[in-house]
Amino acid sequence: MLNKLLPPVKWRFPVLIITSILVGLILFILYISKAHSYLSDNPETCTNCHIMAPQYATWQHSSHREVAHCNDCHVPHNNVFNKYYFKAKDGMRHATMFTLRLEPQVIFIHEAGQKVVHDNCIRCHNKQITDPKLASSVESHQAHMQDRPCWECHREIPHGRVNSLSSVPHAQVPLPSSPVPDWIKQYVNKN
Repeated sequence: MLNKLLPPVKWRFPVLIITSILVGLILFILYISKAHSYLSDNPETCTNCHIMAPQYATWQHSSHREVAHCNDCHVPHNNVFNKYYFKAKDGMRHATMFTLRLEPQVIFIHEAGQKVVHDNCIRCHNKQITDPKLASSVESHQAHMQDRPCWECHREIPHGRVNSLSSVPHAQVPLPSSPVPDWIKQYVNKN
């Protein structure tokens, strides 16, 4: 059975070389893109792409930074499979756009992301939404909470009005360390 999968004897060595090169390239791309960092919930991971600097800087100066990180709002929490599926799908879209230099100057959340963020707002703020004191004391409390997203009223939470790279050119964000080994940097600087 295994012999049917193997190439003919005269092709085994070239196929092994080509396969080794492809595996090496894939591992190098995963290393250089810091793919392993996206498995964590560390908010500094979002600054791997410079385009996210305004969002990181504005979140860092918001009240949400004490209780919520990027994944708390932007990734579904209904089950672990959906969480990592969404992260992978969204991450591949972001990586493709960043690699092909297709990122927009002003970032807008896509429809799937909007639903996730809205569900997470409700998940964290459920007690405030269902508070009977608010329902009795705030006029039209129930009507204002239905059929519209939270950010229609709470527009500047947690990222403020800042939406583009040019609006915060000097944002203090953690700079990602270079994945290029020192010996390669020294070689390039000499030549």
